[in-house]
Amino acid sequence: MIRKVKPEIRTVGFDDGTFSFSSKLRGEKTILIGVVMKGSREVVGVLSRWITVDGRDATDRIIEAVKYSRFRDLRVILLKGITYAGFNVVDLERLHSETGLPVVVVVRKRPNIGAMERALRKHFRDAGERIALLKKAPPLIELLPERLYIQAVGIETGKASEVVRTTTRTGLIPEPLRLAHMIASAVMTGESTKE
Repeated sequence: MIRKVKPEIRTVGFDDGTFSFSSKLRGEKTILIGVVMKGSREVVGVLSRWITVDGRDATDRIIEAVKYSRFRDLRVILLKGITYAGFNVVDLERLHSETGLPVVVVVRKRPNIGAMERALRKHFRDAGERIALLKKAPPLIELLPERLYIQAVGIETGKASEVVRTTTRTGLIPEPLRLAHMIASAVMTGESTKE
């Protein structure tokens, strides 16, 4: 339980690398990067794992990265959305329960869950299981009208929004997520892309 969000709160933010449509067809992998930071200014470390494009291993790899890292003083996991590497859906409740850490999902656009469900039903035999994970996630909370939304598991919404504010330095996205995006894109394409 986080009683007070300190300026130097230790968080880890995860984002995935790019992938091609053909990599979806072949079940290839993309990089998953976690950036560990103190607040919004000091990078403490970087974690990496490989996840399957459109697979079912994102939750396992994030749990593994957090539990087996040397970073024992993490307070919050930040995610850039609930799906990685296409439709590799993260089980937020399981991630929280198995790491013992609150999870805050940050997104800039409200996802169209109906469109996601239709795509899943059209392309995946296990669509029901993936849709169940989407529906099990907590509701989106709008932090900035039509610009920034969060979902929080294991932490009160007010504290989750404080974590987002405390870890954001420039723009709208927390610094651990912004840097994870840049590193992941550089690993996959040879050059970072702007968040």
